[in-house]
Amino acid sequence: MNLIPRNSLFNMTDIFDNFYSPMFESTKDLDFFSPRVDINDKADHYEINADLPGVEKKDLHVTLDGDLLTIEATTAEEKEDGRVIRKERRSGKYVRSFTLNCRPNEADIKASFKNGVLNLQVPKENVKAVESKKIPIL
Repeated sequence: MNLIPRNSLFNMTDIFDNFYSPMFESTKDLDFFSPRVDINDKADHYEINADLPGVEKKDLHVTLDGDLLTIEATTAEEKEDGRVIRKERRSGKYVRSFTLNCRPNEADIKASFKNGVLNLQVPKENVKAVESKKIPIL
């Protein structure tokens, strides 16, 4: 089996991935990236599941600042020997923040981390009333 280097002229598998790459070149090498999340609205709490592949528990931090919940994690970049043919796995810093419509006590938030998935259960305490205000268009 022959492997074609990623930037080769004959690499047709990702032609559409790179089609608009000059337009998005500035966002390609950010210092951090956001993990994928699922958010479920349960009866008495919100459940947030975040995929954090390759992250160890010691490198994971969840903070609550008022109504802002932030997930931060880091992974170390692996050193490769020789020429890299394809690199799709990310390493570096994950950051994702959520503005909650409640102000829970940090001690009431339940967090668990298993098999690269962070599970947060945020109780619905002190829920703010959602106000809808019309914005005039001039």
